[in-house]
Amino acid sequence: MLLVYWMFVYGAKSVWIPWLWPTFNQVFLMVYMSTWLRRSNVMTGAEWIQTRFGKGRGAQLAHIIVVIYAFISIIGFFTYGFKGIGKFAATFLPWHFSVNQYALMLIAITAIYVIKGGMFSVVITEVLQFCILSVASFAVGIIAMMKVAPCSLQRFTPADWGNIFFGWHLNLDWSTLVPSANARIAQDGYGLFGFFVMMLLFKGILISAAGPAPNYDMQRVLSCKNPREASMMSGWVNVVLTFPRYFLITGLTVLSLVFFSGQIRAMGTNMDFERILPSALALFVPAGLLGVLIAGLLAAYMSNFAATVNAAPPYFVNDIYKRFINPNASPKTYVRLSYLSSFVVVLLGVLLGWYVTSVNGVVIWIVTALWGGYTASNVLKWYWWRFNGYGYFWGMVAGISSALTIPALLTKIGPLQNFAHTHSLNLEVSVGFGIVFLLSLIGCFAGTWLTAPEDEAVLKEFYRRVRPWGFWGPILKKVQQEDPSFQRNRDFFRDMFNIAVGMIWQIALVALPIYIVTWRLRTATIAFGVVAITSIVLKFTWYDHLKELEHINQYSGPAKAGLEKTSVANFS
Repeated sequence: MLLVYWMFVYGAKSVWIPWLWPTFNQVFLMVYMSTWLRRSNVMTGAEWIQTRFGKGRGAQLAHIIVVIYAFISIIGFFTYGFKGIGKFAATFLPWHFSVNQYALMLIAITAIYVIKGGMFSVVITEVLQFCILSVASFAVGIIAMMKVAPCSLQRFTPADWGNIFFGWHLNLDWSTLVPSANARIAQDGYGLFGFFVMMLLFKGILISAAGPAPNYDMQRVLSCKNPREASMMSGWVNVVLTFPRYFLITGLTVLSLVFFSGQIRAMGTNMDFERILPSALALFVPAGLLGVLIAGLLAAYMSNFAATVNAAPPYFVNDIYKRFINPNASPKTYVRLSYLSSFVVVLLGVLLGWYVTSVNGVVIWIVTALWGGYTASNVLKWYWWRFNGYGYFWGMVAGISSALTIPALLTKIGPLQNFAHTHSLNLEVSVGFGIVFLLSLIGCFAGTWLTAPEDEAVLKEFYRRVRPWGFWGPILKKVQQEDPSFQRNRDFFRDMFNIAVGMIWQIALVALPIYIVTWRLRTATIAFGVVAITSIVLKFTWYDHLKELEHINQYSGPAKAGLEKTSVANFS
């Protein structure tokens, strides 16, 4: 719903807005981060802490704060899913319930099989929903191409709507077409689009370099067979989550622009652009295909819901109860506790989602405040040997605390609000992320320099197994003293080159279906050429290099035995 709303208002330039997330974090994962993470041979983000910081008091504090962050993150993702499915269902279901009541009904039904079905239900529903949605997405794109001629689309869109490139200003004037779209641009604060994208790039690089958050993104990487397949999985995500999806997004947007603009104009300032997707489905997709598409979208929602909910039990069961409370409990006890933790996450998500008014509002909080609090600690843990468990703990404490308080404080500061309104900036993204990140960074350095470094044996074992590049000089020397044949990771410049190529590849994959559906075939040919050239480059510089790294990936440290001792609770 967000992507359709963004494309309706911002046109082809909307391909840059998902850098809020940032979508190119999958490129970082593909190039090197999935390999590093999978080499750790652990099962959860909290368990990873032990491989990096050992078992001392600082490591224990870091372990606990990761669990807390993981639960907050999981509940945040659940909350925006709650609000989104309610808005979607209210358009199609025949009863006259509120958005929240519809969401509650669907959550209740889905939670039963999600909690009971566990990880296997996640895998099965994701495979099925991808197949269904891919077929339906291509079909909707074809319908839009058959019903809307290029000249018709131009009459309903402002100049430059179809141009993916941008200057300092957005330069999209909806005043004579859909005035409420201009109001929405002002409300979003994306008027200075060039500055906005530059800020997203800077923020996104930091977030991506920190690695995946301890939710289902991390669990998928850790569940891969080996480091090579973890990187390949992240590479495929760029294809399967962009190319088919944007046939659906562009098709529904084009149909809405040409056949629904009059109704949107009549709604005036009351228009909720997040409702365009379900409204377009109800109006323009024929019976039969509509049923398949709704089934696919509901399956996608349930898959997201299942992955989010099932990310919680391993943290509660493995990282709290099993480690600190009762390490010798029976498997049945662990399974029951996994059910309980899933239920608690669902309950808290419903309570928070009930009072949220906008899907976009929750997304902005997640990608600015919450991830701002996560970034500093998790960047330093990979690239700086001196960073210790206390630094991680206090950086995360400062980050989480400010993430929960700074957004509310910013809304009460008049000068900042006026500045954001006058200069068309997104206050939450620019100021919010910066303040939260800075406070978290102060906590990281204070906690690190005021305490002793981690145990040398722990650092050497981590460095041998994961082999990160970065500021690891002192540890490298000690490792080479013990093993003169050990070579440091020299892939920094290769990885940076592959990331740059991968980001171009990803954007071209998004742009290609947009230009096909809007009949800009000449531009689509250029986009296809970019995809082809960057794919060939990545084949030689990234894919072939994965084979060269296999002997490194086979390193077996002391933690490997623990990886294979999985309990029933890990799959609940």
